[in-house]
Amino acid sequence: MKERVQAALDKIRPSLRADGGDVELVDVVDGVVKVKLQGACSGCPMSQMTLKMGIEKIIKQSVPEVISVESV
Repeated sequence: MKERVQAALDKIRPSLRADGGDVELVDVVDGVVKVKLQGACSGCPMSQMTLKMGIEKIIKQSVPEVISVESV
């Protein structure tokens, strides 16, 4: 599952990098994906919206077993 989550993140990464940010996969535990927002994303006031409406949505479409995505 971790490899499929990483592949989904690779789809999102160009959009995040275009805005000066990035995302790192930390771990996948019992269907919960833990990521670390980096660069401009780490301090952005919209980062939680990006996490839930962007990153989580794409990951869940690619890997339906994922329950949620959390920032660590």
